[in-house]
Amino acid sequence: MKILEVKPLVFPEIKVIKFHRFGDDRGYFTETYRESDLIKVLPDFKIKQINESASQKGVIRGLHFQFDPFMAKLVRTIAGSMIDLFMDIRIDSPNFGKISGYSMPYKFTDSFSEWIYIPVGFAHGNIYLEDSRIEYFCTSEYHPETEVGISPKATDIDWSLCDPFVKKTFDEYSKTAIMSPKDLAGMTIETWKKDERNKNFNYGR
Repeated sequence: MKILEVKPLVFPEIKVIKFHRFGDDRGYFTETYRESDLIKVLPDFKIKQINESASQKGVIRGLHFQFDPFMAKLVRTIAGSMIDLFMDIRIDSPNFGKISGYSMPYKFTDSFSEWIYIPVGFAHGNIYLEDSRIEYFCTSEYHPETEVGISPKATDIDWSLCDPFVKKTFDEYSKTAIMSPKDLAGMTIETWKKDERNKNFNYGR
C-alpha cells in the first residue's frame, strides 16, 4: 500500500488517506489496505468487520455511531459518487454539534484512491450524488443495541464549519432525500445533550 498523503480535515481527528494506484493502458492495480503501512498512520486501527453498502442517487444515510463496543471506520467509494458526513458528538468538545463533509467520487482514471477515517466520537453519514457503492472497514462488530442516531435533518446541527459545496448539496438533496424511517426519527443535538449515553464519548479519549 503506497500512501501518498495523510490529510486532516476541518476536525483534525478526521483524516483522509490518499494511496497510489499503479495504472497502465489496461487499467490499474492498487493495494487498498496493508496493515504494516496503515499502522504507521492509524496505530490503533484493527479490522473486526468489513461492510459494503449500495445506495441509489438521492439517498442520505446517517448520522450513526456506536458504543460498547466502540466503532471507528475507514470508508471509501468503490463506485459512483458520495459525500461523507461527520459530526462531533462529544459533549465536552469545542466542536460539539458541528458537522462537515468530504466529497469522495470514484474516478476510474485517477492515479490515486482515498480512505476517510472516522474515529470514535463522531457520528457518520453519507449523501449519494449517483447510484453508488461504498466499502468500510470497522474496528468492532455491529451491535444494534448500542447504536445511536442523530437525524441529519435536525435543525440544531451546526453547519458553520462545513464546506459551502457540501452544505448546498445537502440542502438540495434533503428536499427529496430517500431516507430510512430510523434515520428520519434520529435525535436532535439537544436530545443527545440530555441523553445518558453521551457519557460514553469524551473529548480527548
